[in-house]
Amino acid sequence: MGSLSKALISSTLLSLPSFPSSPTPSISPPPSSLSFAFKNSFAYSLSSKKTTPFLLSFSLPNFICKAAEYKFPDPIPEFADVETDKFRSHLLKKLSKEEVIYGDSVEEVVGICGEIFSTFLHTEYGGPGTLLVIPFIDMADTIDERGLPGGPEAARAAVKWATDHVDKDWKEWTGTN
Repeated sequence: MGSLSKALISSTLLSLPSFPSSPTPSISPPPSSLSFAFKNSFAYSLSSKKTTPFLLSFSLPNFICKAAEYKFPDPIPEFADVETDKFRSHLLKKLSKEEVIYGDSVEEVVGICGEIFSTFLHTEYGGPGTLLVIPFIDMADTIDERGLPGGPEAARAAVKWATDHVDKDWKEWTGTN
């Protein structure tokens, strides 16, 4: 093994945390591979000639995924009301420019989008990481089902505005970074 490889493995081994109470797992390395253990936490195998993935078997009863334990905050009704007003205002301004597509239906289309968005913010949205695509699909579908023009265009404008503003506005509202 070259000195660069040894240095890389050495620095990697020292920078990773160890789990002393966890047993070292067994490994089934492919032929002509390099195997090494990370200080009683887990073993790792690198294969230089095979493209098939290596196998690791873990027996770590104390290992817990912290992401699964995270609970997003509950929706904030006051935030939902303010954000829905901003959303409706923007969407009305944006869609009014598209007279050819919407004609006299602009306010009805904005009303549908605003109601779906408001319901989502009041019941589901709990901060960054919880903005879903489902309400925007529902907007396009509802507009189309009611025989109104421009469902996909309205949903696209809505999702564009939401991705640009909602998480940022939430952070400002709650004082989080």
